[in-house]
Amino acid sequence: MSLRNQKRIAADVMKIGETRVWIDPERFEDVSAAITRSDVRSLVDDGAIKTRPQIGVSRGRSRHKHKQKRKGLRKGPGSRKGVVEGDEWMDRIRSMREFLRLLRKRKIITPSVYRMLYLKAKGGAFHDKRQLKSYIEEHDLARR
Repeated sequence: MSLRNQKRIAADVMKIGETRVWIDPERFEDVSAAITRSDVRSLVDDGAIKTRPQIGVSRGRSRHKHKQKRKGLRKGPGSRKGVVEGDEWMDRIRSMREFLRLLRKRKIITPSVYRMLYLKAKGGAFHDKRQLKSYIEEHDLARR
């Protein structure tokens, strides 16, 4: 006889999942005779039905890794993600874009030239604002 119904009731009574319900194989007849929730509750009190321990992920490896990192280890090139100059790039591109907006606002460059220079800056054509200025002067892109 299947104990599926008893297992379901026991899980509900003990407030756990059905996979964590353990039924004593020697008390099979007693458990199969249990029909009501109170019957199942009394079997839980007797020890015929028990809760299996919760399975979790061990923190041991993580703790060891954390200790190593506190010592300054595990920081080689294989552990690094992202570009080294990520923050520098943001500062540079923001200053260049701000400069381009200023030139467009003062009508020193046309909107089409602004768009062309903006995309060049985005593509990494200029290393900094000084290079952008020299490019504008060399190619006569300024109105004045």
